[in-house]
Amino acid sequence: MCNTFCLGQPRPPAHCVGVSSRLKPACSEPVEPVERACTLALKTIPNAPRTEVVGWLGDALKVKVHAPALDGRANDALLDFLAEKLGLPRRAVTLVRGEKSRHKVVRMEGLTLAEVKARLVPLA
Repeated sequence: MCNTFCLGQPRPPAHCVGVSSRLKPACSEPVEPVERACTLALKTIPNAPRTEVVGWLGDALKVKVHAPALDGRANDALLDFLAEKLGLPRRAVTLVRGEKSRHKVVRMEGLTLAEVKARLVPLA
């Protein structure tokens, strides 16, 4: 194995065969950059008259959601709303924690926390 990028694979890549694990030369394969991602704490209010960003409540963003908290409809509406407002595909916004709670943690892939705050602050 050549280095940590190759460790953990079921079979070593062809360029690692015969390389001593003590030498650990630099890997000749290009390293792909890791996608930018962040998590954001939310305080959600289901059954609101309309879906909107209310503002910051401490470290959490307060969001009103029009959909009822029934069968995950409010969660789906929340994630759809955030994806639309942030200009991300729906698959890039996922619920990490708080499926049945008003306090949620959402992960957004493709944006840093500073970018998310900059895009949502004008709405609040």
